[in-house]
Amino acid sequence: MTKKIAKNGHSKVDGGVQTACDPPGKVELRKKVTLLRGISIIIGTIIGAGIFISPKGILQNSGSVGMSLAVWVACGVLSLFGALSYAELGTSIKKSGGHYTYILEAFGPQVAFVQLWADIIAIRPAGVAVISLAFARYVLEPIFMPCGIPPMAIKLTTAIGITTVMYLNSMSVSWTARLQIFLTFSKLLAIAIIIIPGLYQLSKGETKNFQNAFQVDTVKLTNLPLAFYSGMYAYAGWFYLNFVTEEVENPERNVPLAICISMVIVTVCYTLTNVAYYTVMSAADLLASHAVAVTFAEKLMGSFSRAVPIFVALSCFGSMNGCLFAISRMFYVASREGQLPEILSMIHVRRHTPIAAVMVLYPITILILFLGDIYSLLNFMSFLRWLFIGVAVVGLIYMRYTRPEMPRPFKVPIFIPAVFSFTSFFMVFLSLYSDPVNTGIGFAISLTGIPAYYILIVFDKKPKWLQRFSDSVSRSLQIILEVVPAEN
Repeated sequence: MTKKIAKNGHSKVDGGVQTACDPPGKVELRKKVTLLRGISIIIGTIIGAGIFISPKGILQNSGSVGMSLAVWVACGVLSLFGALSYAELGTSIKKSGGHYTYILEAFGPQVAFVQLWADIIAIRPAGVAVISLAFARYVLEPIFMPCGIPPMAIKLTTAIGITTVMYLNSMSVSWTARLQIFLTFSKLLAIAIIIIPGLYQLSKGETKNFQNAFQVDTVKLTNLPLAFYSGMYAYAGWFYLNFVTEEVENPERNVPLAICISMVIVTVCYTLTNVAYYTVMSAADLLASHAVAVTFAEKLMGSFSRAVPIFVALSCFGSMNGCLFAISRMFYVASREGQLPEILSMIHVRRHTPIAAVMVLYPITILILFLGDIYSLLNFMSFLRWLFIGVAVVGLIYMRYTRPEMPRPFKVPIFIPAVFSFTSFFMVFLSLYSDPVNTGIGFAISLTGIPAYYILIVFDKKPKWLQRFSDSVSRSLQIILEVVPAEN
């Protein structure tokens, strides 16, 4: 399908079928992501339900309180290394799209399409569905307490949550960003409500759970990699600002600044939250608890513990909102590069949102929610996230030598991407070692992207009837969604 912009400013498709008139001003994604909004995207997406409910994977595998705190800090530093590498990529390649764009620039369209294929058929829909299920559970928990929540009620509430986030992201970039700021402050408030009483307990001398904190005989070196694995997942989300680089005001300054500020805040919050937990709970208590923040609140604040599920629900909603806002831009960029249908790179004529790119995940996510086995999908595919992030960071090192002339307003020492890419590939190897069956299935699913690339992208001699049908669907969707090609 071809697209044209006529001299009078009207958008036309395939030989002059007028679909919509441009409003005053350019139809494009505007730079509405300020420094504060950038920070809220990163923090709001990283901090989900885990730190409130079950931060015990690290303690379980590290073997002691002191070692678990050291792992939290170390994972924060390693994640900062990855974030700084992405800051260099984001300031030297000023395109939205995150991993997809960087792999495309470094290694070409085929490798980028395999990453895109794995994301769109499984990783992103399953990821959105899982965090949305957590949101629904904690919204309904105060209502059904002390009874169990019916599974269908959870799924229906999840569907309502996903629909709400999709609608907000379709309607306005500004309102989405403002909501993200509010939700980020809400989860930081929740963390402060845990940290401040915990530090007060510490000042009163409640240190019995820190005695013998680095007890050597309980530490199993063979389990430490699994502790780091849990920690790196807890910090995942620092890369989402790079998915919206084109919408960031002054990206050369704001992308590195937002990343550094966010990672420092999250690392401090995570470490101090765990310190606070240990002031009132022993390691055994923490491992036995099904909801650590609730147990902590019950011991120190009594009936206030009932408010914890509300804070957790808000935290999950913030992760849903930030994640969807970011990944829709990856589909937008992939469409612009010709690897997804053209409709996904079109912008609403009045709202200036990529409404089709926002909505593309909706049917797949709802289908997986009601019909699929979400957790099996995540087991198959979650390690691929680290594989593709590792490949993108290796791309940074590769482009240092293949494209030395590329402007790099923000440049990190080469050991930073080297250490982080090694960490990413080590996590992939750990997945393969600990769960070879699921990891192998995930690899097999992702490799279906290779034949898909040749069938859908390389082989362009489609039957005329199929081309006509495709053009007709695209024109109809343009009219229904009120979208036109972006003016660049």
